Amino acid sequence: MQQMNEAGKPALTDEIVVRRARPGDAASIAGVRIDAWRASYRGLVPDSYLDHLKPEESVKMWEQVLGASSDAACTFVAESGGEIIGFASGMTLADGRFGCDAELTAICVLPDEQRRGLGKRLLANVAATLISAGATGLMAWVLTKNEGAGEFFRALGAEQLFEQTFTWDDGSELDETGFVWRKLKA
Repeated sequence: MQQMNEAGKPALTDEIVVRRARPGDAASIAGVRIDAWRASYRGLVPDSYLDHLKPEESVKMWEQVLGASSDAACTFVAESGGEIIGFASGMTLADGRFGCDAELTAICVLPDEQRRGLGKRLLANVAATLISAGATGLMAWVLTKNEGAGEFFRALGAEQLFEQTFTWDDGSELDETGFVWRKLKA
């Protein structure tokens, strides 16, 4: 009988591998980001932006990020059957902010793979790597209306710091919420 997690979805098994990302993963990471954004941000950011996202536009950026990967800037992927189904990325900050010296810069999991504990595993790998680079506090930003992301961070012990408004590419204003883990642990 298959084990279920708290969300009633099949629990993750050993068939999911979490590993350090490589430059050759750039196209898959770009694709996962787009699929996750379209599922999570539809109605929160302009639909025209989501509809026009193309993986090839961010592959080069991800190749640079992954090529420069170190403990101070790391990306981890989750693989199932040789396919990347999620990723998380973080980096240390030269100038700490809000009592944090590291930032979670991205965490995306394919919609069908969410609520199975995968995000938690990815975040734990990023946190452990940043700790080894000397980080003690981690911050993350989410769109305030992305309630699922806020719930995820709070469930993992993040403190909601504050909200701020920023201007989107089309001139619209959006609110984002900052979350922090002041005493970072893997």
